[in-house]
Amino acid sequence: EGSVFPRHERSWVAWLILLGLVLTASLGVLDLLTASFAAAGAMVLTGCCNVSSARRSIELDVLLVIAASFGIGRALETSGAAAEFATTLLGGAGHHPWVLLATIYLMTMVLTEVVTNNAAAVIMFPLALATTQSLGLNMLPFAIAIAMAASASFATPIGYQTNLMVYGPGGYRFTDYVRFGLPLNLILAAVALMLIPVFWPLS
Repeated sequence: EGSVFPRHERSWVAWLILLGLVLTASLGVLDLLTASFAAAGAMVLTGCCNVSSARRSIELDVLLVIAASFGIGRALETSGAAAEFATTLLGGAGHHPWVLLATIYLMTMVLTEVVTNNAAAVIMFPLALATTQSLGLNMLPFAIAIAMAASASFATPIGYQTNLMVYGPGGYRFTDYVRFGLPLNLILAAVALMLIPVFWPLS
């Protein structure tokens, strides 16, 4: 009693709305937030879901985690703590190109788990650029490493938006991300650090 059954006959409308969301956001017609709100409104207006079921689907604990993660990430970024952490580790990397590449990758990987992926890339890129220029190294493989590491965030639910999207609906715990995500992070790091120097020479 009181349950709401999925309206499968409206699935094609939902698919069209999803396609519109992806296209408008990827083509730059609307920013992602505006496109998402528009798609959510369209889902209600077209009868794919009703207001009460949409309201019930909001996970307040996930929203609190998102808000807290933004606050922590912003504090680390604006206080200079993240940059200081990165500078200190880079100073201990030495002058060996591959060790430097591995250090930059691993530092970016750690940062992207506690700040946003964009913030991790913004912090690491100028540090890597200055270091590679001073050592006369090719910057491209280091930029590829930063891009890879900043986008490969699996060890925490706050590291990337899609991690948070499935956190509540999937019934996951924080430790689930550590148990399954950390090994995946390390596997990707090993593969990337082996292949990046092959395709983009370090010097």
